[in-house]
Amino acid sequence: MPVRTRRAAAALASAAAMALFTAACTGSGAGGASDDPKARTTLTFWHGWSAPGEVKAIEANVRSFEKKFPHIRVNIVKNITDDKLNQALRAGGSNAPDVVSSFTTDNVGRFCTTGALADLKPFLEKSKIDPATTFLPQMAKYTEHDGKRCAVPLLGDAYGLYYNKKAFAEAGITAPPKTLSEFDAVAKKLTKTKGDSYEQLGFMPNFQGYETTFEHYATQFGVQYFDADGKSNLARDPAAKALFTWQKNLAAQLGGFRKLEKFRTGLGDEWGPKHPFHTGQVAMQLDGEWRGKMAKDAGLPFEIGAAPLPVPDDQAGEYGKGYLSGTILGIANTSKKQNAAWELVKYLSTDTDAVVSFANAIHNVPSTVAALNSPKLNSDPLYRTFVKIAQHPKSAHAPSSVNGGAFLLTAQDLGVRHEAGREPDLDAGLRKADAQVDKDNEQAR
Repeated sequence: MPVRTRRAAAALASAAAMALFTAACTGSGAGGASDDPKARTTLTFWHGWSAPGEVKAIEANVRSFEKKFPHIRVNIVKNITDDKLNQALRAGGSNAPDVVSSFTTDNVGRFCTTGALADLKPFLEKSKIDPATTFLPQMAKYTEHDGKRCAVPLLGDAYGLYYNKKAFAEAGITAPPKTLSEFDAVAKKLTKTKGDSYEQLGFMPNFQGYETTFEHYATQFGVQYFDADGKSNLARDPAAKALFTWQKNLAAQLGGFRKLEKFRTGLGDEWGPKHPFHTGQVAMQLDGEWRGKMAKDAGLPFEIGAAPLPVPDDQAGEYGKGYLSGTILGIANTSKKQNAAWELVKYLSTDTDAVVSFANAIHNVPSTVAALNSPKLNSDPLYRTFVKIAQHPKSAHAPSSVNGGAFLLTAQDLGVRHEAGREPDLDAGLRKADAQVDKDNEQAR
């Protein structure tokens, strides 16, 4: 999903919008599951895709649905931001959507607790669909909150490590690293300085680098964000401190925060052909399954490889895991056509051919077990690396929260301050982060 905005600024805007949404939402919709799903009707479906190929792919799936259910027509509205989606879910009305998709996986907790999206349990039970066995378990987990399922996954993203095979060969590196100590050594070996900058950087570890966020690193370390009572757990979790410590130490080995940050600000656009991994300025890149297709489309003059992101040395047995996220799909609680809406949600999210064709078209990871095992699924070796990462039992998304992704932004902000030297006492910073997260969560309830 290369056109998705994954940067922290966008996440912050989404969190702010959701805060307003929480305050205004009543948690009860004007609709209900009383409509006749066999009656002739028209549904409105809002989604966030905007790139021509992606829009074409989702529209093709919807038109296939209409052929299977000729009494249901679907009005498709593309390029919907979460801000607009949240406003519509709150307001309802004749122009509001019946079915919605969102790229902001972190907002599932908010969607479920506010009642913005309908509870899908009755629909799933009626259709005899068990989310735990139908969907990849790790993806089924991030589409519910506190036992309430208000969404289902519609394709997913898995994160791993891309590497420049030419740079590896020139440095005498024969295989991608599996542990962080190996990774640090490889990143340092691949780094070629040029004055006060770099001819080639082994890896950009900075928290403001492309995809190198706290959340994306955290799965490798096994960070436990909350304790059994739902309180923020960063200061008490050795994995969180180990993550921050490792990141800052690697930055120091590669030239230090200021030198890296100066280099980072001059790099090309994340979603354009001048991405620093494409240009050879960065030899290893943490990224999702879409990067392989983007690299191919950019016509790189070197071969690339993909592997899971390395893990801490004391977790070597869990190598192969990675961070997961993905699109979520749900029914607006204000919709008066929820039974018909469910037919569309069920088709898009569980029909094997529909899921596989969509995954192949936009180069994402399928979200159902049947689609993952389909012989029709893209067999490209780079892509398959991310399919395997998604299936690893320890691959995961951050836990859902009543406050959406605000707790992740707090951790991310701590990382930015710590690496820049503005938060020299990490233990104190972790305690402050816990206090902030707990305060934010309490206010959101």
